[in-house]
Amino acid sequence: MGLVQFTEEVSRLWRRPNSGEAPHIELGQRGEALAAKFLRSHGHRVLYKNFRAPHGGEVDIVCRDKKHSELVFVEVKTRSSEAFGAPAEAVDQKKRRLIIRGAMQWLRMLDKPEITYRFDIVEVLIGPPVEIRHIENAFPIPSNYIR
Repeated sequence: MGLVQFTEEVSRLWRRPNSGEAPHIELGQRGEALAAKFLRSHGHRVLYKNFRAPHGGEVDIVCRDKKHSELVFVEVKTRSSEAFGAPAEAVDQKKRRLIIRGAMQWLRMLDKPEITYRFDIVEVLIGPPVEIRHIENAFPIPSNYIR
């Protein structure tokens, strides 16, 4: 086998079929789809996925908890294992600020300041078996947060 054939064979083995995304992006997208399905099956109405605020801020899933009549801003963390800790541990202060900023922009667009809301985290562990954990009220808005 010549060098060109060998290189083609190796690159073919490493390529993912029908995929233009990096593996970690695909994992995240799969986790978000599973999280949305999970939330729907537990009484939530998914309103929007991957909300990005104009001046920074992001929310993976915006949904309505029908049981508690609350708006829920959900961060989805997907991992293939817990070798480096629980997925929710990755939602640090910097990430929380981005989520809160996105949520505040969403609330401004609604123009309903009296609406109740909360911040949840959904952990998705891929592989075998898939495990989904929903952490309600995962974090509050810090008292020193300037809206």
